[in-house]
Amino acid sequence: MSVLLLRLAGPLQSWGVAARFVRRTTEPAPTKSGVLGMLAGALGRDRGEDLADLAALRFAVRTDQPGTRVRDLQTAHHGDTDKPMPLSERFYLADAVFVAAVEGPDATVDALAAALRAPVHLPYLGRRSCPPSGPVDLGVRSGAGLRSVLEREPWQAAPWYRRRHHAASVSLPVQADAEPEEQPRADLLRDLPLSFDPRHRRYALRGVVSFVVNAPTAEADHDPTAHLNPLEPESD
Repeated sequence: MSVLLLRLAGPLQSWGVAARFVRRTTEPAPTKSGVLGMLAGALGRDRGEDLADLAALRFAVRTDQPGTRVRDLQTAHHGDTDKPMPLSERFYLADAVFVAAVEGPDATVDALAAALRAPVHLPYLGRRSCPPSGPVDLGVRSGAGLRSVLEREPWQAAPWYRRRHHAASVSLPVQADAEPEEQPRADLLRDLPLSFDPRHRRYALRGVVSFVVNAPTAEADHDPTAHLNPLEPESD
């Protein structure tokens, strides 16, 4: 078994689980359905294709930089009648950074890593209007499970955010698929994709457990987005 690590960072992200009419919310961290959808797109899969192999992958996400929740009001017109549509309310995470991990058979994980390096459909962070600010693929890790990998992976927050912390490690929250013995205390989230077919999208419940890992900061001086010359917010 291997683990594929993804760095999910961008100006805006939005990871919805439930959408009620014109109100589109976001979870505080990337969802399994959203990340698997991104991976399916990188592979070039059709929305109607079977997702059983991807849904079987174990998933976890570490919050390296929580970002700020922002709201946007959007207007639109009907494509056929040009009549104005109801005002919609959409929520995003601004300036957030996450490390997502998917664990599965070596061949499957290697294929996903290769697809991310040469995607059929470009990845986006929950919505098409939310592109990543840099490479998504952090590589494949072998010989360790999800928790161990996330404990060893250096902190991936932006440089301006990392400068607020000077210790050798940092405590970071993680949400992960619950193991069978953890199911009785797990939270349930309707976030396990069964079908992305737009005519009949289907999602099942999955058990989620939360814990904290101490990730190293020693290698954090290497900024994977430095070549992008991002603007830094003003100091507090």
